[in-house]
Amino acid sequence: MKEEIKKIIEKAVKDFGEVPEGFSVDIPDDKMHGDYSTNVALVLSKKLGKESLPAGRQAREVADSIKQKIGENKLFSKIEIAGPGFINFFISDKVFVDNLKNIDKSYGKGGELKNKKVIIDYTDPNPFKDFHIGHLMSNAIGESLSRIFEVQGAKVKRVCYQGDVGMHVAKAIWGKINGAKNLGWGAAYAYGAQMFEDDENVKKEIMDLNKKIYARNDKDINKLYDQGKKESLKYFDRIYKQLGTKFDELIFESQTGPIGKKIVEKGLEDGIFEKGDNDAVIFKGEKYARLPDGQGLHTRVFINSEGLPTYEAKDLGLAEVKYNKYKYDQSVVITGNEVNDYFKVMLCAMGQVAPKLAEKTKHIGHGMLRLPEGKMSSRTGKVITGESLIRKVEELVKEKIKDRELSETEKKEIIENVAIGAIKYSILKQSIGHDIIFDFDRSISFEGDSGPYLQYAYTRAQSVLRKAKAEKIKPSFKNIPNEITELEKIICRFQEIVLKAGQAYEPHFISLYLTELAAIFNTYYAENKIVDKTDKYSPYKLALTKAFTIVMKNGMWLLGIKTLEKM
Repeated sequence: MKEEIKKIIEKAVKDFGEVPEGFSVDIPDDKMHGDYSTNVALVLSKKLGKESLPAGRQAREVADSIKQKIGENKLFSKIEIAGPGFINFFISDKVFVDNLKNIDKSYGKGGELKNKKVIIDYTDPNPFKDFHIGHLMSNAIGESLSRIFEVQGAKVKRVCYQGDVGMHVAKAIWGKINGAKNLGWGAAYAYGAQMFEDDENVKKEIMDLNKKIYARNDKDINKLYDQGKKESLKYFDRIYKQLGTKFDELIFESQTGPIGKKIVEKGLEDGIFEKGDNDAVIFKGEKYARLPDGQGLHTRVFINSEGLPTYEAKDLGLAEVKYNKYKYDQSVVITGNEVNDYFKVMLCAMGQVAPKLAEKTKHIGHGMLRLPEGKMSSRTGKVITGESLIRKVEELVKEKIKDRELSETEKKEIIENVAIGAIKYSILKQSIGHDIIFDFDRSISFEGDSGPYLQYAYTRAQSVLRKAKAEKIKPSFKNIPNEITELEKIICRFQEIVLKAGQAYEPHFISLYLTELAAIFNTYYAENKIVDKTDKYSPYKLALTKAFTIVMKNGMWLLGIKTLEKM
């Protein structure tokens, strides 16, 4: 609808010359200002030099002229000029109802990314370390964006990139050999990391061990390494299944490291990289500070003094590995925002050695997920694991529903899906770049700003439909009330919200929309008797309720939140 209004406006302003850039069509905060509003007259009046007219007249005169050119249009019940020159559009009730009639299970799908190949890299837990709450954050964002791109027609490949070589592996294996034999790999890593900091002799042992791991020239070390990697991946798979993610490809640093090293060595010959201290190979980002978005570029090491590729070189190799596999149109990489500056330098270097891949790569840095007790640290062992957070939320949900008349099977399904929904919603309810303090009580509330609130609204609507079926009342748009409500209008905005979320790489637009939609339905439910054999509009109300359930289900799927028939 928004795009249709834009086209109508563009056609109406052609007589004024070129269509002005920067005009918008938005949904007004105040419903008295219509269903949609545009500032095109204000933008156009400046371009035409109408400022010479008396204050308050210039844009309004242009707005009135645009209104006259649009004339009668079946899309609108009326058009009004407001304030300094805004044009407010009131959509015809018939248009909303006709849209509702076309809502089916595929509602929300579009063709904006048809046949585009998108590879999205997210979650990325490292074998030999714990799956912490930061990985939950990356997973929720990455999975939601993957689904948003898919419904817009993209061919999406989900990739998990993992560090199976490097100092963290050496620290974990050293920890297993020296004192943490009976502990998990996360604890072994924490022990090894602490000893690496505290004891110079241990530091040297771990560095030597790291070389053996890379070279794979020690039978016993190889056996321990293979065992640890296998156990870690099995542990991660269990969590992915619970979160509803299935990766198309697991890519490891052991694959990308050799490729990245060759890229850097070739770049060294070409003068892109240079020798630093102790024969390390570096990239001086400062040289490119004048580039657009060049602020913060600095020097980074791509091959260390031991001759081993660093994370930076491995990321160069990763881009090539991914492209060789999928020939993507775009690569989206999701990480914590603490490495934003790192990625700026790495992408700048990629722009010199593989400019086409750099152009196709978009990095998204998300904020931190924190609990009220503070920040975590895998090095010190004070890790808040993803599993521990899920278990704690599940315990709270279990307590909340303990007195409800549900079977044990139903309770188990509700506990797991409400807990996962609560966590995902808490992550996706705000813009990606911001930190989040996880609020346990608010996250599982059945009232307001939460995942369970969305699930409960859907469940309530489904119970209404079941009741109607029992009373043999069928949903129908045959008899339509004289006036429609806000519920019809907001349901019809779903597709443009999905489009907006995809274009902005921001799932929170869908979260906010669904929360408002649920609130409007709950008000409608409170003010209307939906199932009523004596009411000729009951079939219409049921058809509207059914449309609501479709939009809620499709919208929650985009967030990775499951719907429930009972709660």
